[in-house]
Amino acid sequence: MEEIIRYFKMIAHPEGGYYSETYRSSMNVPGINRQLMTAIYFLLPSGQVSKFHTIKSDELWFHHSGGPIVVHTLDENGHTEHHLGMDLNAGEQPQILIKAGVVFGSTVKVESTYALVSCVVAPGFDFRDFELCDPSSLLNLFPNHKEIINRLT
Repeated sequence: MEEIIRYFKMIAHPEGGYYSETYRSSMNVPGINRQLMTAIYFLLPSGQVSKFHTIKSDELWFHHSGGPIVVHTLDENGHTEHHLGMDLNAGEQPQILIKAGVVFGSTVKVESTYALVSCVVAPGFDFRDFELCDPSSLLNLFPNHKEIINRLT
């Protein structure tokens, strides 16, 4: 894991884990001040969490290596676990989509490992569109999901 962090020159992400930007489109979306698309590597060690947050763009996740990762979402359907990995027989998927504005965070399924994924955001990611979620606000919206909210905030 440390070798991957060094190789990709990853830095700590405010939500948890480590990231390295790999692509930022030179094209802009007409009418808004955003690049067409961005991409990062994201590494989450087991024992850490990616805290609940929102962004204003769609985000595709692709699993590369390490253990499976669970992307937790909170929306009108309540709490959903999206299992990202390569064990298709266990219900994992190699790719998932998180729609703009959905509350999400993640955990690694297997102890003593990590998950390495790519995240592609369109329109492109901008930290001005990134918001860590307040636990009390989430608890007001999703009172039946106290355990996961407390874990990921």
